[in-house]
Amino acid sequence: MERRTIGVGALSVGAVGLGCMPMSWGYSGSRRRGEESVRAVHRALDLGSTLLDTADMYGPFTNELLLGRVLKERRGDAFVSTKVGLLVGEQHIVANGRPAYVRRACDASLRRLQTEVIDLYQLHRADPEVPVEETWGAMAELVQAGKVRALGLCAVGARGGRRSGGRLHDATIGQLRRLQQVFPVSAVEAELSVWSPEALDALLPWCAERGVGFLAAMPLGNGFLTGTLTPGEGFEPDDMRARHPRFTAEMMAANQSVVAGLRRVAARHGEAVTAAQVALAWVLAQGRHVVPVPGAKQERWVAENAGAAGLRLTPRDLAEVAELPAAQGSWE
Repeated sequence: MERRTIGVGALSVGAVGLGCMPMSWGYSGSRRRGEESVRAVHRALDLGSTLLDTADMYGPFTNELLLGRVLKERRGDAFVSTKVGLLVGEQHIVANGRPAYVRRACDASLRRLQTEVIDLYQLHRADPEVPVEETWGAMAELVQAGKVRALGLCAVGARGGRRSGGRLHDATIGQLRRLQQVFPVSAVEAELSVWSPEALDALLPWCAERGVGFLAAMPLGNGFLTGTLTPGEGFEPDDMRARHPRFTAEMMAANQSVVAGLRRVAARHGEAVTAAQVALAWVLAQGRHVVPVPGAKQERWVAENAGAAGLRLTPRDLAEVAELPAAQGSWE
């Protein structure tokens, strides 16, 4: 697989990463797929999808434990990205950016992942009760201690873009400027997909100008852009999409034109090419510093996603995707 570099430290990863969250949290049946998920991670590494993206809150903790089983055998094949700063309570998720907590959380992640160093340690969310510079400073100390190689900011919740004048992404950029004064930001993880392109307006260019890698979260629109979801089929109660405005039967039906457009482009590249691969190839085409991180928990989806790294969209393809109708339904 093609390799891409992210950050000023030129961290090298496969062009398509693997989002590991669905293996343990957030989607139907996540907790029932342990062995299957382990095989999926091995398959990703075999195919060159070296960036494994996780977080201590996924599970909580069980996602890192699952990856640790693979890393114990194949640490040299993987680039490990995990996150700190969010705690899962009984009723809600809360931020914790206190320096002492960050240090304890890093040590715990290292133990669960069965590794001596985390390649990319990301701040999952800033704690409104703690100056972000203090949290980032504690994370920088971990780099100096040799426990972490590079730092990143997860801004998946910073949506808004075209529909709100980019205010949320502007706030993220302001935060990034503050962090850069303390310690270099190597990567930003934020949502980017055909049906959520808001990062193209400001956040992606900001990263490109500064050599900051961009990890594209949810590049398949939480599975919608694969074309495998049926409107009205419904989701289990533990699936985050069950409460998502874009995944009502009405909105899924309204947005089928987006999937149909991806399929038209795919058809020009051969019968084996899928809508999902076109969606990922579109993300890859947004810049050499961009690495899509699609979530998957089965080997067949991992293999399909990895195959997108070899798909080159033509100018006609890109123009056609650009002309697809904007996705309907609130994303907030």
